[in-house]
Amino acid sequence: MASLGTKQGISMATNLLKTLTASSSISRFNTGCFTSGGGVVSSEVITSHTDKWMQDTSKKSPMELINEVPPIKVEGRIAACEGDTNPALGHPIEYICLDLPEPAICKYCGLRFVQDHHH
Repeated sequence: MASLGTKQGISMATNLLKTLTASSSISRFNTGCFTSGGGVVSSEVITSHTDKWMQDTSKKSPMELINEVPPIKVEGRIAACEGDTNPALGHPIEYICLDLPEPAICKYCGLRFVQDHHH
């Protein structure tokens, strides 16, 4: 029985791959990303998804939530941000220079860091 499920899965994957590679509107660039000229995901789908998400005004946006987190004080001149203590939930490590007086922001998650001066 497991072999039948495996065969169906391989067949579905093969059909999907054929469909994706047959479409002339998809091209692969050296960045490793697939782009679509209206074939797989259209901007209309993305816009309708975003509009649906934004209808509920009682919820805060991700940017509003991250801005509520106070800047993290760091003793040194360089902060290392991974987004979370659990690597599976974080992002690639980002080293952030803290030489400027205003908080430095992680480009992945938006956390802010400041240098903690001991005077």
